[in-house]
Amino acid sequence: MTETKNQALQAVKGMNDILPPEAARWEWLEAKMRSVLQRYGYQNIRTPIVEPTALFVRGIGEVTDIVEKEMYAFEDRADKHGQAEHLALRPEMTAGVVRAMIEHSFLREGGRRLYYFGPMFRREKPQKGRYRQFHQMGIEALGFHGPDVDAEVILLGSRLLQELGLVAGEHVRLELNCLGEPAERQAHRAALVAYLEQHKDMLDEDSQRRMYTNPLRVLDTKNPALQEMANAAPKLLDFLGEASQAHFNGVRAILDAAGVAYTINPRLVRGLDYYNLTVFEWITERLGSQGTVCGGGRYDGLIEQLGGKPTPAVGFGMGFERMLLLLEEVGVAPGAPVPDAYAIVPDAEGLPRVMVALEQLRASGVSVLMHPGQSSMKSQFKKADASGSRYALVFGADELAAGQVAVKPLRDAAAPQTLQPLDQVSAWAETLKQAGRDA
Repeated sequence: MTETKNQALQAVKGMNDILPPEAARWEWLEAKMRSVLQRYGYQNIRTPIVEPTALFVRGIGEVTDIVEKEMYAFEDRADKHGQAEHLALRPEMTAGVVRAMIEHSFLREGGRRLYYFGPMFRREKPQKGRYRQFHQMGIEALGFHGPDVDAEVILLGSRLLQELGLVAGEHVRLELNCLGEPAERQAHRAALVAYLEQHKDMLDEDSQRRMYTNPLRVLDTKNPALQEMANAAPKLLDFLGEASQAHFNGVRAILDAAGVAYTINPRLVRGLDYYNLTVFEWITERLGSQGTVCGGGRYDGLIEQLGGKPTPAVGFGMGFERMLLLLEEVGVAPGAPVPDAYAIVPDAEGLPRVMVALEQLRASGVSVLMHPGQSSMKSQFKKADASGSRYALVFGADELAAGQVAVKPLRDAAAPQTLQPLDQVSAWAETLKQAGRDA
């Protein structure tokens, strides 16, 4: 591919820039998430974007769509010995979190509640709400047995959705299922494969291939012609033993007591191989085919599968792009942040004193935007109004000579302009901050 020297370059298809003021919505969402996560005792973890390819092959499964079709995997440059590492951009983060726990012996002193934010990568056809670089928030509760932690994770998700402004039953709904343990799944798998073989002529090529590699995914079909067949297939819930049933009933009892509504969906599966027992999804009808906004479950076998000691674990993931689309669709649209004040400086000679005063305001917690360069008072007031600031701080020659600044309200025409002393900034800075909190 030839390029001219000064040819403008563009982002990779499906990997998007997030510019102001849109980025402010992302910051708002992250802040909401952190507030809820910290109340439940979760701590932040950050892992590399690039991981060994084998981590995802072992953790996710060789016959999943992610590994077979979507993962960005490559061979790194060879070292001086001619050896090249096989690396991949992370398509999800649970496997990376588990790798970090094992590598650093981080579960040696007991269980951990962790959360993460970050970009993931899957090479698929970009579409609205589904991109090649996408962003997720996820939580992992590692080292905890029992249905109480499953229920707590679901309650956390429910709390987060509620505080984002989404109404259960109107904007989202919760679906639950139990995948049981490996032996129960094997018994169900044998019955399911036998059933699917009887209906092989109905299945498309992809479903016929999955019939032997991942038959549960065949039941997750969106093809209307296959719904009746899928509904009549053997149900995993009928193959659960006493312990798995008790675990699932324990989760349900807590959710019932907390008033969290849900539907049991026997066909609910997760796209990754490492899940067992409780699985769940929050689904919306507002985004067309992109209906799942949050999903997760228990994955007790993954840590051992990746080389650690047998350790229980449960968690979920939530996509930023899809969540922001849903919030916009239902009318939850946080406004862009605005400065508390806009500094208007008619004369450059006063800049040293002005900038010292502005630094004092910022040190007191006031956000101030200073007009760049010199222009007319009319132009500066126009920019001040357009900025959304609640006050204009006018540092005119007369005001500065008197050691003062004129504080002019911009959002309340009836409010009077006042003069404030420059040597007592902290005394009146609180007024500006309070106006921001009240807005």
